[in-house]
Amino acid sequence: MPKFDTSSSHGFVRIACVTPKVHLANPPANLAEHLQLATRADEAGADLVLFPELSLTGYSLDDLLTQSTVLDAARQALIDLMAQTADLRCVIVAGLPLRVGDAVYNTAAVVQGGRCLGLVPKIFLPNYREYYEKRYFASGHGLSATIKLGNTDVAVSPDLTFATDGFEAFVFGVEICEDVWSPDTPSTKLALSGATLIVNLSASPVVVGKSRARKALCAAASERLMCAYAYSAAGPGESTTDLAWDGQSLIYELGGLLAESERFTSDTLTLADVDADRIVQDRLRNGTFADARRFRSAAGMTQINFDYHPHDLTEFHRHVPRFPYVPADKHRLDEDCYEAFNIQVHGLMQRLELTGTQHVVIGISGGLDSTHALIVACKAFDRLGLPREHIHGYTMPGFGTTLGSKTDALKLMKALGITGEVLDIRPAAKRMLIDIGHPYGEGKPVYDINFENVQAGLRTDFLFRLAGEKKGFVVGTGDLSELALGWSTYGVGDHMSHYNVNCGAPKTLIQHLIRWAATKEFDARTGRILKSVLEREISPELVPVGADGALQKTEDKVGPYELQDFTLYYITRFGLKPSKVAYLAYQAWKDKDAGEWPQDYPDHKKRSYSLAEIKKWMEVFLWRFFTTSQFKRSAVPNGPKLISGGALSPRGDWRAPSDATAKIWLDELRANVHD
Repeated sequence: MPKFDTSSSHGFVRIACVTPKVHLANPPANLAEHLQLATRADEAGADLVLFPELSLTGYSLDDLLTQSTVLDAARQALIDLMAQTADLRCVIVAGLPLRVGDAVYNTAAVVQGGRCLGLVPKIFLPNYREYYEKRYFASGHGLSATIKLGNTDVAVSPDLTFATDGFEAFVFGVEICEDVWSPDTPSTKLALSGATLIVNLSASPVVVGKSRARKALCAAASERLMCAYAYSAAGPGESTTDLAWDGQSLIYELGGLLAESERFTSDTLTLADVDADRIVQDRLRNGTFADARRFRSAAGMTQINFDYHPHDLTEFHRHVPRFPYVPADKHRLDEDCYEAFNIQVHGLMQRLELTGTQHVVIGISGGLDSTHALIVACKAFDRLGLPREHIHGYTMPGFGTTLGSKTDALKLMKALGITGEVLDIRPAAKRMLIDIGHPYGEGKPVYDINFENVQAGLRTDFLFRLAGEKKGFVVGTGDLSELALGWSTYGVGDHMSHYNVNCGAPKTLIQHLIRWAATKEFDARTGRILKSVLEREISPELVPVGADGALQKTEDKVGPYELQDFTLYYITRFGLKPSKVAYLAYQAWKDKDAGEWPQDYPDHKKRSYSLAEIKKWMEVFLWRFFTTSQFKRSAVPNGPKLISGGALSPRGDWRAPSDATAKIWLDELRANVHD
């Protein structure tokens, strides 16, 4: 049975990019470097160890690359590498010049378990500026040959992929340096033939700006091909007659950087756990990838299978963001908030212009969601040249409304210059509770769901009728997290409006959008009120405060939004199993003092979660998301999608039956997560 606490059990492949000290034209010395680094990588749990281009000889040999002595020594070093790493579990990819027939090829040797699985020749040979590779090598394009290494016949071809029998998602292909700079990269064919990982052995010399170019290429390749891309460049020891070498190692996954080496050093090991399972899942959900696979022939490709047993080490070489919707990097967060806020503003502007509407109505509670919807409306009206007085804000005290939230709502409406009013719903709610025979109508302190829904429904009734009076429409406030958890009253409350600007914003992002707008879009006085809202406890404020002063807390019922948004992202965006999401959540949240937090995140809100807590609240999420809430998502108002993580509109990212069940997701979680 797979072990929950090992990364390999969840489909992660550990890649090690290594930078050996180069010994020019000295394969025995380079072999010693390879053995030392491969052993270190294997002990660190690496599944695949990637060396630079021509690592067994050095790249900068020029005419020495065609010397028989060098070629024979390189071939012998490969045979010795095979023999002396037979007891290592990892796959090793190393570079060497190799004579095949009457030509010399720049090749990558794939070695595992004492044998060479295959040899991949470089296709694109640079022959411009400082490069002169066609002087020494033949292109591997179209090559399909076999050579004998020891007593084994080994395939030599660029059209090879390597697949493990014991680790289904671990399929990789190889290209060499210039191949990734080509307009028609070999990696395209490799990925479409099933490779989830592409490795690149490189000897790219460094000049100012070259590092940025490599990163751009690797990031683009991993995103375009929906794969992981590992890159290992030659470093110290290469000839500095005319060039220099920095030994840059990069590991990307689906466009994101997982690991990067320190440059201008040698004897380094750069480790990252690549989520091969997530890559497979993402490809399954992308029709364009499937079409490309059909349209581009993979004829002539050969898959080489080998037996493999992954490691069972428990350390994890991967940073898992606590907030998948909120980047920790200050500049990225600023850019994301700018884009999300303006998407919302322009969505509302478009709806106002095309309907010819000059008035809107918003219910203002003093909480996060209604506050954010209001500031979006203000900016939309400003940019359309409409007076803010045409925004009609109503704070509607109910039985649980606190003085603090009401005060913030009134202050905010005044500071923003909208038309703000108080509409007390308690008399109408009391009348309805009496009419329907609810115990509260007889003075009994019964605060059940119907007690709450009467208030939520009346607020919506008032807002829609007020919108009719003002000849405008209702701007919705319900957010993505509430849609996921079904935390809204069907047909009323946060569920219903004429246009919902917040429907694509998860709760964890909204607080940062407000914080961003407080400093970027509004004056200091308004900014102070907005920041005050951020400190308020998330509550529907529908149940009266208890005798002990305890406030009704949403997260006591549906779970911490920071955990539920984490689960929402990985379940809907990638379709991962609950046990894997729990594993990732534990890596992200087990230690509040480790890892990065978003810029300006309050210290008093930083916390850790145990695996037991993660499992508990994930069960709540799965039940609410799959069993009880889809019928609400099947009938939601229009509103803009904000984030690549997805939206829940039935007209967009998420379409599901309303009468499904969470059973198999709950069973999978309970069977595989034991706290």
